[in-house]
Amino acid sequence: MTVRQKPLDQQIIVITGATSGIGLATARGAAEQGAAVVLVARKEEALDQVAQEITSAGGRATSVVADVGDEVQIQAVVDRAVEAFGGFDTWVNDAGVGVYGDIMDLPSDEHERLFQTNYWGVVHGSKAAVRHLETREGGGTLINVGSINSDFAIPLLGAYAASKHAVKGFTDALRMELRHADKPVQVTLVKPSGIGTPFSEHARNHTENEPQVAPPVYAPEVVAQAILHAATHKVRSVTVGGAGRMMVGSAQLLPKVMDRVFGWSMPRVQQTDDPKTAGDNLFEGRSEGRLYRKKGAGRRYSAYSTAVRRPMLAAGLVGLAAVGATALITRGRRLQAPLR
Repeated sequence: MTVRQKPLDQQIIVITGATSGIGLATARGAAEQGAAVVLVARKEEALDQVAQEITSAGGRATSVVADVGDEVQIQAVVDRAVEAFGGFDTWVNDAGVGVYGDIMDLPSDEHERLFQTNYWGVVHGSKAAVRHLETREGGGTLINVGSINSDFAIPLLGAYAASKHAVKGFTDALRMELRHADKPVQVTLVKPSGIGTPFSEHARNHTENEPQVAPPVYAPEVVAQAILHAATHKVRSVTVGGAGRMMVGSAQLLPKVMDRVFGWSMPRVQQTDDPKTAGDNLFEGRSEGRLYRKKGAGRRYSAYSTAVRRPMLAAGLVGLAAVGATALITRGRRLQAPLR
């Protein structure tokens, strides 16, 4: 399997969930670096807003109204990409929804709708992308956006965590099958930490107050950088945000302890004192295109994520730090040595 990942300014990139949060940040970032983008979401007004913004800035964009949970509508995305740009080089499955509430109280239709978007949307998008990319010279890249909740679950977002576990399992299995079949498709799973998007404001909410993404929170541009890096580099899987990586590591090393910690803390830290707001995007998209949550973007830099993208630079900095520390220790010992 030989995959040739082009520079961004030579790529056409399909992005689902492109009118909000991570998808919007990725679309803007890709267009700024010269890529043509195919924007996908459920609301035409929001898509028009984002496409207009990109083209007004000199970028290349087309948009498709589609529900990723409908396989027929996903094929229409492929057709539009071929019609507008001759195809695509990278497909990003980012569209997602959330529901806050205890699993035992979650209505079955809401649970199913969440999986229709978060899991089946990834399945439909991945299959459509692979069928197209395997016919292109040099193939291309499929990027699925999971979550740190692909690796551990938390209360109040149990259905969401289950869907992200499913995305991870599907993505890993698909990667192995494509490798075995020698298909020229690079498959990447991106797992963001808590991100400062409108996710909690758009989610269906069965709690008493307005929910929030558990802190610490990173800006969506941090995830967009990881996605665009994966579009040009062979990345198997990446966690975005050092805080999330620590949480994943803790859950894997001390599962019983972290069950207690998450079980006690997460219902509290995911709740605010603000009253509930009406409206959500579980069954219908939102008309406005918005990048950030109302409380702001979150941390705009992650040293961990930068190090993952630039391992040689990180190794060099660690080496320099080690040399500096050794020199200071040596100097300190000399100063403390008795005079003879």
